[in-house]
Amino acid sequence: KEVAFVAAGKKAFVEAIKQAKPIILEPIVKVEITVPGDHMGDIAGDLSSRRGRINGNEVLTGNQVRIDGEVPLAELENYQTRLGSLTGGVGSFTMAFSHYQPVPAPLQKEMSTSFQVADSA
Repeated sequence: KEVAFVAAGKKAFVEAIKQAKPIILEPIVKVEITVPGDHMGDIAGDLSSRRGRINGNEVLTGNQVRIDGEVPLAELENYQTRLGSLTGGVGSFTMAFSHYQPVPAPLQKEMSTSFQVADSA
């Protein structure tokens, strides 16, 4: 009897989740990237490829530029290494949590599919 109760509870939970149409949220971080001005285009392109958004920039002393933006945390894996290769080792960045945001629908579908495959294995 207990096994039937657990199975019924699991089935009800799975059905409720399907009907609720949940979304996946991801952490978004604010970034401040300081680079020589002649590397600004490379950094802007790289942030864009990481689903990032540039909110502004400021020219600092000594031909340095600070770029302010927001990027999904998952996209910043190994970013220090990438920043170093883009700037010849002279770029730096800081990041701080900003907010949560829904993962884009195509990525949610991909994540859901890979989870279902892993769950059935």
